[in-house]
Amino acid sequence: MVTARPAAGGGRWVEISPERLRGWLDGFYGRHQGADEDGLVLTGANNGDKATLHPPPGLDGVADADALLAGLAVPPRIGLLLARKGAVAAGIADGTTITASKVERFHVHGRTAAGGWSQQRYARRRDNQADAVAGKSADIAARVLLPEAGSLAALVCGGDRGMIDAILADRRLAALEGLRHPRLLEVAEPRLAVLEEAVVAARKVRVHLVP
Repeated sequence: MVTARPAAGGGRWVEISPERLRGWLDGFYGRHQGADEDGLVLTGANNGDKATLHPPPGLDGVADADALLAGLAVPPRIGLLLARKGAVAAGIADGTTITASKVERFHVHGRTAAGGWSQQRYARRRDNQADAVAGKSADIAARVLLPEAGSLAALVCGGDRGMIDAILADRRLAALEGLRHPRLLEVAEPRLAVLEEAVVAARKVRVHLVP
């Protein structure tokens, strides 16, 4: 599957499933009557259009398109950590198969329209609950992900960045923080189906096309 969206600063992002990348590259070369390659940057021969390939998590060290295709043929083992204030999901993925996972939902009070002391009380309660959720989520990450940290090529996170930061701030998870990929996936409230979708999204190759 190939999806596209505008890129900040110009051009557009295209996300390509691993099994479609070779065909997409053939199409790019065909449309541009060939291309010059500079590592992972392809420049069309007929008009200077540029395609910059961004490997998926776990393949960040590949040097060119051929190495990227070879790496995609043997998908790296990755960990996933998805979190929002109401739920967390942690999983291990070998290719597109989730081999271990845990999903937990939490009750967190919403905002109140009341003012004054009542509003402050509810705000403190929400803050305390958020801290408790981060702690429980760190427990789940430690149980599911930490024992496998040595075999993971990357940790892919998704959801609420503040929640992810709070979870990985737990000292027990230092090894996971070191594996964290900079991209944050956009995901719905975590559940098993969302975790499965995140595995597919994490494996896609992102291409920045200009123009």
